[in-house]
Parts: sequence; structure tokens; C-alpha cells
Amino acid sequence: MRRRLLITYLALIGGLVLALALPLGLAYAQKRTSELLLDRRADATRMAELTDQAVRAGDTSVLAADVRRYAALYGATVEVRDNTRTVLISAGTAAPGADAATATRRALTGRTTEQLPLVTPFGPRRVVVAEPAGRDAQVAGTVLLAAPTSAARRDIAVVWCALAAAAAVAFTVAAVAARRLTRWTLRPVAELDAATEAIAAGRLTARTTATGPGPSELRRLEVRFNAMADAVAAALDRQRAFVADASHELRTPLAVLSLRLENLHPHLGTAGTGEYERAMEEMDRLGALLDDLLALARIEAGTPAVAEPIDLVAELHPRLAAWTEVAPAREVTLRTELPSRLVATCPPETAGRIADIAIDNAIKFAPAGGTVTVELSAVEGSAVLRVTDDGPGLDPEELAAARNRFWRSPRHGNVEGSGLGLAIADELARAANGTLTLHPAAPHGLTVELRLSLAEQT
Repeated sequence: MRRRLLITYLALIGGLVLALALPLGLAYAQKRTSELLLDRRADATRMAELTDQAVRAGDTSVLAADVRRYAALYGATVEVRDNTRTVLISAGTAAPGADAATATRRALTGRTTEQLPLVTPFGPRRVVVAEPAGRDAQVAGTVLLAAPTSAARRDIAVVWCALAAAAAVAFTVAAVAARRLTRWTLRPVAELDAATEAIAAGRLTARTTATGPGPSELRRLEVRFNAMADAVAAALDRQRAFVADASHELRTPLAVLSLRLENLHPHLGTAGTGEYERAMEEMDRLGALLDDLLALARIEAGTPAVAEPIDLVAELHPRLAAWTEVAPAREVTLRTELPSRLVATCPPETAGRIADIAIDNAIKFAPAGGTVTVELSAVEGSAVLRVTDDGPGLDPEELAAARNRFWRSPRHGNVEGSGLGLAIADELARAANGTLTLHPAAPHGLTVELRLSLAEQT
């Protein structure tokens, strides 16, 4: 926007400078051409009087001497003709030019040259002036004067160069002023853009200054933007605080309820054992749901962890060792493909927690005798962690919705879980400036892929 606004300003300034400089330059050229016409016509008129006297007296010697001196002094070409167009006197080496015949015909009809072509630094190099010689209405002859325009062209060139220099200076000064004006005008817009980009990246505390330079209308917009951002941030804080407080406060009555149900077990008959076990399963499910809600609320409401170089292999190794013991109990084979060392830039425990969530889901959905594969590698400047299972996988529509909170596939309604695992993993990846994506595995199954930035080599 700044470039477009600056280009608009410069186009307007350039048009204004040209609108002033061009008419001034043309006006001076016309003025200098008129002066040249008056000077040369005065000379031609004086020679026409001498020509009339010489023709009447029948002696052209004095006229010839005067014409030759004039031609030598001004570098002009002069031709004196009688009324039959016979050349009486000719002085000068250059040809009169193509306009001479027309000018001569006009002079023989008693009309003088009233207009010259506009003289510019680029031409014409000579101008032709014809003056009739005679008295009253009788034309005794003509004087044709082809004068050089070098002096006039030089004067016009000097003035045009001065105008061009003045226009360049004016345009430069105006361009600098326009650039500063553009920067001053768009300063609030740039601050708003930076603030919105920061908020979109997760820094909800980003605000504009609202007191610096810039138009008052845009500064008022910044004030209102800050007020809106404060209101949105406060609403999100209240929502997150509510979820965290509710999850935390529900843990105590849930624990008490679970203890009382356990105390009831000895007093139940055989017929109530099944209902008791299903009630305890629901209690466990509710406890897991509260734990996930509390974890998600803490991730969203907490201060972003500082990213640092983390050896992902060292972080994943103890977690994978634990899952290696859990997988056989569920008749699933856990395969791992890890390099000896791979350092990424992320908060501590990020890759480990996401790996736990992905492996837990993979073991849940892998069939008996299935395989879950955990791979870690460096790909195109990123550390890539992939957890792949050979279970039923997800449809394209389900892949798009799987990271939503509380989402569960209709085909997997009987599988335990809160529907928050992938949502938590996605928030963890985003907080680490990474990405979490889901892909179908071949020939069937699901791949959970985490990408983190590799640490710079030192």
C-alpha cells in the first residue's frame, strides 16, 4: 500500500511539474522566435527600401556592398530579385531552403513574412524572411533573407535546461516530502498490521502505540483496536480460567464419588456387579476427560515456554521404552527408527508429549497383531516425527476434523478416550512454532506427523 500511495503522489507531482515547466518552456521559445522574426524582418525591410531605390536608380552597387557585409556579418543568405524574379544580388554560401519559393511568392504579392516556425534547440537551423520592395501597391522586387537560428536556439536551450534543472530539483524535493508524508500517513497502518500479525501468531498481548505520528483518524482506529484486543483477550482469559478452575474443582468431588463407589462394592450383590464396573469405567473416563481439559487449559492459558535446542532422540528414548512394554500387552508391535542424535528448536517435553498422544491413539486403533512405527528424521531443514499405525485409518472428511476438540469418529465410538488428545497435540505443536498434520498410511492406517525447526549448527 505504501508503494502504491507513493507512486500516486509522485505521479501527481510529476504531472504538476510538467504542467508548469512545459508551458513555460514553450512560451519562452515562442517569445524568442517572435524576437528573431522582428529582428530579421527589420533588416529585410531596410534592405527592401535600398532595393527599391536601387531599382529605380538603376544602380545596385551600393545595395550589393551592403548585402554582402550583412551576409558576412550574420552568416545569412540574402537574395535580391526584381519583380520578374530575376536575381539581382545574391550573398551567402548556404542555399535559401525549401521555404524560399513560397516566401518569394508571398512577397511578390505585397505580403511580408508574419510568422516563423517555432524555434527549439533541435531546429530549424535557418529561417526565411521575405520582404516586398516598392512603393504604394507597386512591387519593384523582393528581398529574401535566410538567417541562422544558432543564437536563438542557444538561448532557448539554456532556458530549457534551467527549467529542466528547476523541475528536477522541485520533483526531488516534492518526492522526499511525499515519501515522508506517505510514511507518516501509513505509520498507524503498519503498526496495526504488525499487531494483528503478532496476535494471529498467538501473542495476545501485542498492541499498537496509538500515540505516535500519523493521521488522527487512524490513531483513533488504533485506540479502538487496542480496546477490542483487550476485550477479546479478557474474554479468552475468563474462558480459559473457567475451564481450568472447573476442571480443577471437579477433581475433588469426582475423587470423593469414586471413593464412595469403591466403598459400596462389598455391599453389592452379584446382580449389581456389572453395573458397578460400568459405573467405575465411566468414573475413570470422566477423570481422564478432566485431566485432558485441565492440560489443554494450561497450554492455552500458560506463558509460552522458551524454545531451546533439544535432542529429540534423548527426549523420546525413555518414553518409547515405556510404550515398548505397553504395546505387547495389547498385542501390538512397536517399531522405532531413530537416528543417533537430532537437535530441534522447541520447548522441552513438546516432542515427548505429542509422541505419547500419537502412540496412545495408534495402539488403540491398531488391530491385534498390528504394528505401530515411530520414525524420526531430518527432512528439508525440519525435524520430522512420524507415528504410523496399520489400523482402519480415517476418511478425508475425518482427517480434516480429527484435531477438533471432543471430536470422535462415529466408527470408533466404543474406543475409550476424551476426543482431546489430538487437539492438545496440535496446541503443543503450534506453541513450538511447529506443525501437526495427519496423513493416510499405505495400504491403510493413519500417520501423525510433527515438524519442528532444526537447531542451527554451532
